[in-house]
Amino acid sequence: MKITKTIILTLAVAALAACQGPVKPENNDGHQLWFYSMDQDGMNLSSEKTTMAIAENEIQQYWKGSQAVSFNVLESQDETLGNEGYRLSFDKNAISVEANSEFGVLYGVYDLLRRQETGKVLKSGSVTEVPAYQYRVLNHWDNPNLTVERGYAGQSLWKWESLPGTILPVYEEYARANASLGINSTVLNNVNADPVNISTEYLYKVKALADIFRPYGLKVFLSINFASPKHLGNLKTSDPLDKDVIKWWNEKVAEIYSIIPDFGGFLVKANSEGQSGPQDYGRTHADGANMLAKALKPFGGIVMWRAFVYDAQAPDRAMQASLEFVPFDGKFDDNVIIQIKNGPIDFQPREPFSPLFGQLENTTVMAEMQITQEYLGHSNHLVYLHPMWKECLDSDTFQKGEGSTVRDITTGKLHNRPINAIAGVTNIGDSTNWCGHHFAQANWYAYGRMAWDPELSSEEIADEWIKQTFTDDKDFVNPIKALMMESRENTVRYEMPLGLHHTFAGAGHYGPGPWEGSIRPDWSPMYYHKAGPDGVGFDRTMKGSGNTGQYHEPLASIYDNPETCPEELILWFHHLPWDYQMKSGKTLWDTLCYTFQDGIDAAADYIDTWASVREFVDEERWNEVNIKLVRQAKDALWWRDATMLYFQTFSNLPIPEDCSEPQHTFEELRSFRLRISNYETPDPEALPVYDLDRL
Repeated sequence: MKITKTIILTLAVAALAACQGPVKPENNDGHQLWFYSMDQDGMNLSSEKTTMAIAENEIQQYWKGSQAVSFNVLESQDETLGNEGYRLSFDKNAISVEANSEFGVLYGVYDLLRRQETGKVLKSGSVTEVPAYQYRVLNHWDNPNLTVERGYAGQSLWKWESLPGTILPVYEEYARANASLGINSTVLNNVNADPVNISTEYLYKVKALADIFRPYGLKVFLSINFASPKHLGNLKTSDPLDKDVIKWWNEKVAEIYSIIPDFGGFLVKANSEGQSGPQDYGRTHADGANMLAKALKPFGGIVMWRAFVYDAQAPDRAMQASLEFVPFDGKFDDNVIIQIKNGPIDFQPREPFSPLFGQLENTTVMAEMQITQEYLGHSNHLVYLHPMWKECLDSDTFQKGEGSTVRDITTGKLHNRPINAIAGVTNIGDSTNWCGHHFAQANWYAYGRMAWDPELSSEEIADEWIKQTFTDDKDFVNPIKALMMESRENTVRYEMPLGLHHTFAGAGHYGPGPWEGSIRPDWSPMYYHKAGPDGVGFDRTMKGSGNTGQYHEPLASIYDNPETCPEELILWFHHLPWDYQMKSGKTLWDTLCYTFQDGIDAAADYIDTWASVREFVDEERWNEVNIKLVRQAKDALWWRDATMLYFQTFSNLPIPEDCSEPQHTFEELRSFRLRISNYETPDPEALPVYDLDRL
């Protein structure tokens, strides 16, 4: 292959080992993310904003090895690399990064630096990396007033009032962080979209961000309000089949691309939770999505149309997406992607994968994960989420027989789709440490790495993040990695075990509230757990709601039978008596009690584990994490006490003697009121008081 551009950078730093681990810093506020070991004095961003200049700067600043590093943009395209893939070649004197594009080179440079910091620089040979997904998307739920829906890390990163005139350094830092993970797309605003986000005034604000992001390979998208023709265009309707509406959208899209030539496209939440959509006019999801897709197609744009829809009157919310979208399978244009949440209800601590993944055989689909911890303790709890996402992606739908995983469907491996994508609802705000909890950074990191390579294990990704963010000392890495790997499963244990779901308090989705009713039944915990004297759990069998029938065999039969249903999902699919005998021989009631207790004990152990590694962490981060871990352990007790004492009013059974005693009465917990909005995480001091010494 002919090489048209080569940059050789030879650094006189032979004294530094290529895989030298980071030195513990004296102070670290967490803003440096996984870059701190490369630059302890803060981000040193390139003054030249071309992609190749950025790549060169990164190597000049942070490469510690003695080998010369060369960048090769290939004139003769290597089809195996695609547009964003790269190849790293190693020998004892030189390392080359080659790709078909400058973006591929940049991704390769970040891979090389990651290998340096994690001890994976090869002595010889080569490594080829190609992203599994074409669009690797972050979904921001940021509002024009700077609030972030389900945001637990301060206000929005985007200071709309000062854009486009004022460009903050954090904008480029954000782009750099995403490029280091291979994330190439970002939706800047909330799916509950304000029409103002596509007004001409705001488009120039978006342009300012797009210009900063572009050299890092990061493309901007916007969420739209489907009723924008009425709100912005003063039309009488937003009917997607109305000729004036079609004309308005065509003109708006043309305007967007005249301002932002590489604009990515639209994310749409329609006919869900009060949002406008095509059904307002008797039209279908396909009518609405295709109208937008046709406007975007001449410019190369796409539509990501969310499948998060449900009806308060439906007997089972878990079934609604399939009921609304399956009838239109194959009727969506080829630049439309149906964006499906990993679970069929919401982003609960554990759900089965959405059956819709396996039902749309002729439509492009993508997974939507939630990085922000809406139902998993916000930024107060340490919960490493990659195991949950991988659980979904590795799930077998049996759509085309065994091996039809959600991963292979969404990457296009199972079907020949022209596009593919994955999305993560981000946890980023203007907090100094970006994510509100130092360990929440691991979820942003893990999402990016998974979007590039969904076959990476949770252990591999956790290992990378720990070594880059803290230290590569095994006495720190091993216990912290074990804690992270346990954290999601343990959160399920102390919040909603055995398939329980939606038992949280309505106020900000923080803490337990299994007794809560609602003006809408499908927002009520009682709608989901259905606890009563006869037992607990939602009957989704073929004799119940019929949800098990939305899965392909053999899953349908496995889920339909309580004896074969995985016990971690048993109360999701079955309503069972309190004395139902589990595989352990214990009753359902005792199993619930012991599972909660296991969660309590493990959460308390986090504090001891963190104390044992204090010598490896700077004081600032150690103290901040420790405060959060103490609150997490107290919250675990709160969840157990509230849930089991409420269920006990129906079971009339004792909590086993070898479980710790509740520290509050049911009456005390039921009367507690948490005053919190959807835009914040609660102050730990405002939460119920617990004594961990009583465990």
